[in-house]
Amino acid sequence: MKKSGPQNGKSPSQRIDARIEELGDWRGEMLGRLRSVVKEADPEVVEEWKWGVPVWSHDGLICTGETYKSVVKMTFAKGAALKDPSRLFNSSLEGNTRRAIDFHEGERINETALKSLVRAAVALNKSAAKG
Repeated sequence: MKKSGPQNGKSPSQRIDARIEELGDWRGEMLGRLRSVVKEADPEVVEEWKWGVPVWSHDGLICTGETYKSVVKMTFAKGAALKDPSRLFNSSLEGNTRRAIDFHEGERINETALKSLVRAAVALNKSAAKG
């Protein structure tokens, strides 16, 4: 079993930096932009590295940033419980808990709507932490 925390002498943020650089294509650029949006939406977000992917948390898991051949996927741990008036969620819609957003090459990020989702996920985590 792998322990969380620094692995290979790198912090989670350094591992995310390395992953973005390693990709070296539109996926790295997209992951970097998504990371920036998450950090702007919640300056207190904690960056982690779990399951081989970047993870953002605040009083619990907010979302992950996964990269595949033709898509960069943000999976929101409790996405099914979040209001999504801008209809950003376009993947993993059939589950009872998670929801995801698939970003394809050349797509524009609706930063305002994405920040709202991140903030809603943080608020949900905080309300669960109090109960």
